[in-house]
Amino acid sequence: MGDHLDGPHQPARHPGAHASPEVDLVGVASRDLARAEEYARTWEIPRAYGSYDELLADPEIEAVYVSLPNTMHWEWSIRALEAGKHVLCEKPLSRHPEQVEAAFDAADRTGRLLMEAFMYRHNPQTKRLKQLVDDGAIGELRLVRTTFSYSLYDRDNIRLRTEVEGGALMDVGCYCVSGQRLLAGEPERVNGQAWFGETGTDWVFTGELRFPGDVLGHFDCGTALTDRDELEAVGSAGSLFLDDPWHCRTPVIELRRDDGVERIELEPVDSYRLELENLSGAIRGEAEPLLGRDDALAQARTLEALHRSAETGEPVSPAA
Repeated sequence: MGDHLDGPHQPARHPGAHASPEVDLVGVASRDLARAEEYARTWEIPRAYGSYDELLADPEIEAVYVSLPNTMHWEWSIRALEAGKHVLCEKPLSRHPEQVEAAFDAADRTGRLLMEAFMYRHNPQTKRLKQLVDDGAIGELRLVRTTFSYSLYDRDNIRLRTEVEGGALMDVGCYCVSGQRLLAGEPERVNGQAWFGETGTDWVFTGELRFPGDVLGHFDCGTALTDRDELEAVGSAGSLFLDDPWHCRTPVIELRRDDGVERIELEPVDSYRLELENLSGAIRGEAEPLLGRDDALAQARTLEALHRSAETGEPVSPAA
């Protein structure tokens, strides 16, 4: 597994890669060789490359993880695919549906796999949540509430830069949107509101979503709020509450009904390792990739609709 990165590094995946017998972490690339070498030493990665193209030219690298700035995700995913590599692309792959289509077209053309890196989707906590909702544990689903926020005021941080499509919705809000879509399907209409901070990116973003069957969704996210991450699915007969829905470090689902609260505790598992192992298994024909074109395209359509709604002040229907 080659680690292909610059900008916002993603070291959280490295322990999972090192721990898995199905993954070999081979190399890291940066536009600065010294920077790549330092990173490789820190994370015990055997090879360092002074350019992305150099990494892609290495025939011993089978797959790459693209963790570049948001605007570079789709372009370098396509380049990697055309170089014969399988690709795990950091979320969001793009908020522009045409770019997502182009990337998956490249995957189909080259016979390689492309997967968007929503690691929480691979965790048993997420799968159990989905199963409980589908099995009617809370009756009919009526409302999904999600949140994800933290505090960041460094103007030079890539997450606060407009030229690379930074901002709260693209950074952490995309988890909120993904979680709602997982449980309620694809939204028929969205309404987004944003507060744009001093850097020009959305520092706080809220969204209202209407799903088929009159299921409603609400989320808020921010880069200028206190640390928060929650998911609650509310039904006609109860609710399911997750205090740690995205990192899944302490996986617990609270099933809340009028007669009390049942805590469903699960064993902690490294979501990043599961994600990498799913890609590895899919490459070898031993598993189906959990996330593919349909999910990434629907995610992009929803994100783009929320952006347009926030810009125009009007509700928007995601384009099919």
